[in-house]
Amino acid sequence: QVMLHERGGGLVQAGGSLRLSCEASDRSLMEYHVAWFRQAPGKEREMVARITVGGTAHYGDFVKGRFIISREDAKTTVALQMDSLKVEDTAVYYCAARYRALSEYDSWGQGTQVTVSS
Repeated sequence: QVMLHERGGGLVQAGGSLRLSCEASDRSLMEYHVAWFRQAPGKEREMVARITVGGTAHYGDFVKGRFIISREDAKTTVALQMDSLKVEDTAVYYCAARYRALSEYDSWGQGTQVTVSS
């Protein structure tokens, strides 16, 4: 497992932008598939975006071109750029990682709150 820490959450108005960062404290993330999930009150956790070891990105249907997941040059960080935020994007956002050969995400951050106001 790898220790993960999210940064960048906060309060923003609808239509605004936030950039979340997922940083590994003790190793490079280049050998890990990394994903962002979110969970809103009373709702199930859902996958927002994920990036493979090879760099391929996948997004939840609700993203619709508004978010971009990317690996930073530092190699210990995966970012999620969120633009055109909507009130319904309000949730706790978590990053997760799984080593390339594993099928389940077994490393999770503590989460960061994103609140979008109308």
